[in-house]
Amino acid sequence: MGFDAYLERRRIRSRGRFIDHHLRHQPVLCPDEGAGSSAGSADRAQFERSLLIPALALALICLQPFSARADKLSFDDRLEIERGISAEYAIMRVPLPRAKKPLPFHSPGGIDHKAWDKSMQENGPAARLGDEVQITRVEINSNRILLEINGGTRSGHWYDHVQVGMGGTMSTANPYPTQNGQTAHGSHVALLFPKGVPSLKAAEIREMLGPIFDFSKHSASEQYMDKLPEPIKKAIKEQRAAAGMDKDQVLLALGKPRNKSREISREGDELEDWIYGDPPGKVTFVRFNEGKVVKVQESYANVGGTTTPPLPTVR
Repeated sequence: MGFDAYLERRRIRSRGRFIDHHLRHQPVLCPDEGAGSSAGSADRAQFERSLLIPALALALICLQPFSARADKLSFDDRLEIERGISAEYAIMRVPLPRAKKPLPFHSPGGIDHKAWDKSMQENGPAARLGDEVQITRVEINSNRILLEINGGTRSGHWYDHVQVGMGGTMSTANPYPTQNGQTAHGSHVALLFPKGVPSLKAAEIREMLGPIFDFSKHSASEQYMDKLPEPIKKAIKEQRAAAGMDKDQVLLALGKPRNKSREISREGDELEDWIYGDPPGKVTFVRFNEGKVVKVQESYANVGGTTTPPLPTVR
């Protein structure tokens, strides 16, 4: 039965007068017992719809952060960027000012010419057009990637850069020389992302920085890779560790380990274990003996495990 309401004046006599005589000009609210169930169902449906719309809106609001986070930079992305950009050499396509405060480079948008010109006037150049520079540090924040160029603009004591040679002669050392032995001056560049740093790879960042840095030469890591034996080079490209690798080669293959542990064997050898991954997923244990990989073991949720065979002997 519906519970609609209607307005009615009850006309019940009491001692010759209507009981609502003093309210004869005011209506009284009474339940409608004669309204059909169809009216009540329509009202109930309208009420349910009024609750459904806010619920859907709330669900969309709650799901929005998850969809936004899906495009954010992951931990693996950060490692790949740091490994792929740090220590890279590039040729300047524009003059680079010296700057303690990072020079803004917008993505999209490119160089902030006003800030770059001001820094050039105040501090002079760190590198001129065609000079070779090195990215010596990469720092990833929520909405920018900071690049330290040629060691930045760190201040220190004058004697930090003095070398004493044979016979007591002294010379000033260049702490961040280029591959060509040029005198390197430091600076900082900030690659800015207004909506936060998205999921990126090192190659994409090099492409973004193309207007100012020419990375077309073989990178430092590529030059190092070219000199490695083929079995080690193949293991690095497949992102796996293998017996016979040194620590630098394992870092190129797997990145920084989640945890490390050290011990001395009965024979006096220094053993070190690098641990990658988290249970219940795949966990990789890499054991070094005197700086070389002697054992690689993988396990899933602490069940089973395999040891990779040693690399073939290089002749």
